[in-house]
Amino acid sequence: MSREEVKTAINEMLEKIPEEALQDVFDYLKSVQDKSAASITLSKNLRTILKEDKELLERLAK
Repeated sequence: MSREEVKTAINEMLEKIPEEALQDVFDYLKSVQDKSAASITLSKNLRTILKEDKELLERLAK
């Protein structure tokens, strides 16, 4: 998706999101704004690993 398509999709989602969640979304976006590109990449990679290994992590937690 292009930058404009992403911004449009986000705006459409914001119109549908419950009022009580808007502050959380704003806080998250503000925290991402202050991070470096390397930090964002690291966070994305960690999220991918956790998502892929969710089942394994759940078994290990037992």
